[in-house]
Amino acid sequence: MLLRQLEYLVALARERHFARAAAACFVSQPSLSAAIRRLEHELDVPIVRRARRYEGLTPEGEVVLAWAHRILAERDALHQELSALRGGLAGTLRLGIVPTALPAASLLTTPFCERHPGARVSLESLSSAEITHGLAEFELDAAMTYLDDDELRHVRRFPLYEERYVLLTPVDGPLATASTARWADVAAVPLCLLSPRMRNRRIIDECFAADGATAAPAIESDSVAGLYAHLPGGRWSSVISHAWLHMFGVPEGMRVVPLVGPAHGPRVGLVVARSEPQSVLAEALLKVAREVGVRDALDALLKTYLGAGS
Repeated sequence: MLLRQLEYLVALARERHFARAAAACFVSQPSLSAAIRRLEHELDVPIVRRARRYEGLTPEGEVVLAWAHRILAERDALHQELSALRGGLAGTLRLGIVPTALPAASLLTTPFCERHPGARVSLESLSSAEITHGLAEFELDAAMTYLDDDELRHVRRFPLYEERYVLLTPVDGPLATASTARWADVAAVPLCLLSPRMRNRRIIDECFAADGATAAPAIESDSVAGLYAHLPGGRWSSVISHAWLHMFGVPEGMRVVPLVGPAHGPRVGLVVARSEPQSVLAEALLKVAREVGVRDALDALLKTYLGAGS
């Protein structure tokens, strides 16, 4: 059995298509198909359900896939540990991040790369469900996500910050001169918010509901960048996490107003799988997270913007 055969199987299970899996592995489709047939012959079990097209894995194939993920993760962990013994970490840290935490990611990845110049970071913007799957299947080394996610199991958690929600509103808007605003007040102004399928939007809707209000935004976006694109111009207001200020700041002609009310923002943090082998790169990222003070950096940034608007 060759590691390359296991890599082909993992790619096929991920892509669910022979041609796409072959392209992802930079080989021809016949080469990939032949390698998986050899794996079936060596293990003496059917792995792929074949018809005119890929139809999934057999029950035996699912077992082989789970072992393939584990074996390839062991190989990666071996390379990482050996590189550390040679004097410096190498390899690629695979980091999954929920979209609303992406603006704060550089607070971790930049110092990580400064401390480990031989390592690289691959960022993926993923949903909470995709992060859970990626950690379980050894496709991710670590993730930045909401720590109160019920789907997260068998992981180690490290809190980074608690989302603090603020209102971004035009300087000539009805709430611009307020020292604070309630959620019910915000519901009455023209709003641009993330779409309901985003976890952050569902959390914000719960905050509105806790204050007896319902938001009815005229503009909805499935990305933070798309939301910010609508804010210049003086028409729309938005509720944002203070972490977004790190990347996007405050658009010209707008002011930051703190939100008060009965609800509190959720915790965002790093998670790594408890399963073996442990990623040396993930452990190095956790060490950086313990030392850089993401929460303090974001709180100081928010204080700066609030002071600038007073």
